[in-house]
Amino acid sequence: MAQDDSYRRGRHVVSALHVHLVFVTKYRHGVLDTAMLDRCRQIMSEVCDDFGATLAEFNGEDDHVHLLVHYPPKISVSALVNSIKGVSARRLRTEFTERVNQHSMRGHFWSPSYFAGSVDGAPLSLVHQYIERQRHPA
Repeated sequence: MAQDDSYRRGRHVVSALHVHLVFVTKYRHGVLDTAMLDRCRQIMSEVCDDFGATLAEFNGEDDHVHLLVHYPPKISVSALVNSIKGVSARRLRTEFTERVNQHSMRGHFWSPSYFAGSVDGAPLSLVHQYIERQRHPA
């Protein structure tokens, strides 16, 4: 029997957990540009790796980002989200100080809310296409 690479295999579990995440900047300020989105992708990918998860897809616009994350069953989505948002906000604020300080964000980068949707019901290819087709800021 052929082995399907879309499944995560552990010692006692076989899983295929994907979550579509959307993070919005505080007050929906259009602060993200191409350089910030590229750095954001790197940071978020590193955080996912630390959790044993995989950032399968990433894209965004000037005021929000979309992520498709393949994650193991041992971690909770809320713990992953809190870490991704916290680490990315801290690093983006220090690396892009001028750009972030142009907007009055009152010490916050991301809005405290987020969207998390299970993508088990939708074909992953459709979610990939949706995220890829986001307008990318200039």
